[in-house]
Amino acid sequence: MRREVAQVVTGSRAVDGAGVNLVRVLGRPTTESFDPFLMMDAFDSTDPRDYVKGFPWHPHRGIETVTYLVSGHIEHGDSLGNKGDILDGGCQWMTAGSGIMHQEMPLASPRMLGLQLWLNLPKKDKMTPPKYNDIRAQDVPEVRENGGVVRVIAGKYKDAVGFMEGDHVKMTMLDVNLQPGAEFKMETPEDATVFVYLFSGSAKFGLTGTEQDDKRAILFTKGDEVAFTAGDQGVHLVLCQAKALNEPIAWGGPIVMNTREELMRAFDELDRGTFIK
Repeated sequence: MRREVAQVVTGSRAVDGAGVNLVRVLGRPTTESFDPFLMMDAFDSTDPRDYVKGFPWHPHRGIETVTYLVSGHIEHGDSLGNKGDILDGGCQWMTAGSGIMHQEMPLASPRMLGLQLWLNLPKKDKMTPPKYNDIRAQDVPEVRENGGVVRVIAGKYKDAVGFMEGDHVKMTMLDVNLQPGAEFKMETPEDATVFVYLFSGSAKFGLTGTEQDDKRAILFTKGDEVAFTAGDQGVHLVLCQAKALNEPIAWGGPIVMNTREELMRAFDELDRGTFIK
């Protein structure tokens, strides 16, 4: 059964970090329908003043953050001692687990285009040891077909296997760039959560051919296939797929646990200086 459009989310403009202008596409109102995807911030700017103040040192626990750059440059560092750069076509996959401190500082670029996705961790893995994965552009396989290019950031598409899948929540993440009129089809686990976010262009989705424009997330109904056709200007989007956790959520700022008690304990540990395990 082909998936249809279940929900369209445009998000709202927000300022986060030390003064970064972005669009919060997914957040608290969408946690149930987009489970296990908690939050997604999208950014697209040619003005460095929108983002160079960055995200100075801050904590995370109970989630994974996946930062994907279509274009731009972000320096990062964390309490594990990792540091480096996210560049055009690269991705940072950070498992916060039991607790990590990190910073992300965008540098002035001709265009800063990309997103950060928060992936929830299952209850049993909330306190897993933190881990960092650097996915460079050259690590991302490409599938060229039918007037389009599919970059496999995580998971699998056709015979191409991405650098990552996820140790705790198995996720497929594809960067799909189609020429006008080109079609994309992919089989999906029937009960998985599947959505796309359109960077640019437009596409027609499902059997009904509902057309959607850029800068919005499209959540699909359940089904064993997702399909869409690029509009007159083509389409560039990211597709994300993972199985829902269906677990309670206690969310406070950069920390996401299952109960309020766990959440309060985390903030108490931050105050006491015992947050990092």
